[in-house]
Amino acid sequence: MARTALTRDEVLDTAAALVREHGPAALTMRRLAAELGTAVTSIYWHVGNRESLLDALVERTVADLGTLRPRGAGPAERIVSVALLLRRALRERPHLVALVHERGLTERMFLPAQRALVHEAHAAGLRGHRAAELVRAVQFQVVGHVLVERNRERSPAQSPAETELWADDAAVTGTAEADPDLARALAAPIDTEALFGTAVRALVAGLLAPPTG
Repeated sequence: MARTALTRDEVLDTAAALVREHGPAALTMRRLAAELGTAVTSIYWHVGNRESLLDALVERTVADLGTLRPRGAGPAERIVSVALLLRRALRERPHLVALVHERGLTERMFLPAQRALVHEAHAAGLRGHRAAELVRAVQFQVVGHVLVERNRERSPAQSPAETELWADDAAVTGTAEADPDLARALAAPIDTEALFGTAVRALVAGLLAPPTG
């Protein structure tokens, strides 16, 4: 029996979940109606056709990234928090972010995070070129790191794997004998979230440091 009560937000929530899990190709009006337990005509009434539905998902994704709020006691902490939140948001929505990019709205999507970074850069005393440099460097760090993570996840299995190469590195360069802790660390699985935190904190500390010379 078809449902009688259905809201636009419920349609968008279910559609976004399908795209997140399976990609845009999995989002058909028939499948969405089945997930919602309703008729296809009801979906059309709430969101229009499939292209209109995708446009609505794009707008919602852009709006979601506008809700990121800095956290922390000082500008450095808050800048790092923006980077961490932005990375997590991009990681959680790869297919939706790709839809935003395809529709030419990438810069609009990043604007709220940029504004937050500008505010914190000013709070830290940066102006002009130095403030712009911080905003762009942090944004590129986030996007670059997410792309590398995604590429590593989608790459074919390596043989030998990175961990195997470093575990037996004594036969290659003698690293295991010269620096066994380094060899063990490089042979361990990568904690990409911790690595990102380390990298972005070092980046922000360097950008906020007083200029030399």
